[in-house]
Amino acid sequence: MITVVGASLAGLTAARELRASGVTDSIAFVGAETWLPYDRPPLSKDVLLESFPEPDPDANGTDPGATGLLLDGEVDTFDWHLGVAADGLSVATDGISVRRGDHCAVGPADAVIIATGARGRTLIGADLDGVHVLRTLDDARALAADLRRARHVVLIGGGFIGAEIASTARLLGAEVAIVEATEIPGAAVLGVDVARWTLSRHALAGVSVHTGAAVETIDGAAGRARSVTLGDGRILEADVVVVGIGSVPDTDWAAESGIALDDGFVTDAHGETSMPGVFAVGDCARSFDPATGTHVRRQHWGSAVDQARVVARRIAGLEPPPRRTPYFWSDQYGHRLQICGHIPVGVVPQVLDGSMDHGATQGFLAVFGDRDLPTAVVAVDRPRDFLRLRKTIDRALDASSRPVAHA
Repeated sequence: MITVVGASLAGLTAARELRASGVTDSIAFVGAETWLPYDRPPLSKDVLLESFPEPDPDANGTDPGATGLLLDGEVDTFDWHLGVAADGLSVATDGISVRRGDHCAVGPADAVIIATGARGRTLIGADLDGVHVLRTLDDARALAADLRRARHVVLIGGGFIGAEIASTARLLGAEVAIVEATEIPGAAVLGVDVARWTLSRHALAGVSVHTGAAVETIDGAAGRARSVTLGDGRILEADVVVVGIGSVPDTDWAAESGIALDDGFVTDAHGETSMPGVFAVGDCARSFDPATGTHVRRQHWGSAVDQARVVARRIAGLEPPPRRTPYFWSDQYGHRLQICGHIPVGVVPQVLDGSMDHGATQGFLAVFGDRDLPTAVVAVDRPRDFLRLRKTIDRALDASSRPVAHA
């Protein structure tokens, strides 16, 4: 038997890949949420524009409302234990067990795939009504309801989640402010030039951005958020506050097992942890990256899928799938931003098409490194050209990782 801890995209992808690889063992899922696996990227985008019916208590994990987020596939071939949060992991002679309290939640198993994801960081004042983090479908339901009646929205954190929610809140007619600790939001991920372009989108949309700013308090009245006070004394009116200041990998439940932890479950390049037969994928995994020689926790849809496929084929005893460069995207203010590869620090991108001028509205295609074989590509509203260059990078990356044949 194989146990998957976490009813998530990464977990379900691993299970599907196991089946595609010829593995016929029973596969059991242990999931803390009551939903079957669903797609999370829309939670900060289209989902927030929807009106939700009351949840059906008899839906048994299959009715996420009007969102259509459930991931299709052969879910009926797996054994589901939903609404069960694991709180222990142990290895014995008969296999690996996932525990809940004093009982074995499921197991013992021959292999365990951990896909428990991460939880959002919070601030003092997060217990007030109107203060949200966004990680789950239930979080999105609650935030969507508040945004429909919000007049003033404050986003604490100017990363992708904050930017996407700001875009949605403006579309719904709210006044929006972003509070960001760094001077240029996203520069560490996108590079300074691209980050400045994304910052200009906020200005064009009428969103006020307070950079280099710290939050002193989230203030409320009658149990509901009313304002946010910054470190320099400025007060921002707010009837909805969204805290988007990063995440914490969900590892506490396995801390007493002795498994190696360091900002996530530490794994090798094939997803195996320090505990033999236990693998980790997705937002909770801090995996070794041969390209950089470091362990990295990547929190993107594409990374979750790629890691899951690698782990499944490792368990099945097959060669790993072709290597792919890191890829992620963000939808903001009617534009789709796509990024792949490793953006080098301090390098100015070459713009191959369009314009990165702050007032430009037509999008662009830019590369880092050689224009024909770049190290990274950033595109806005250039999906075809982006895909062509992404495939070029992927082919070169996979070729470099394959053993050289000798005559």
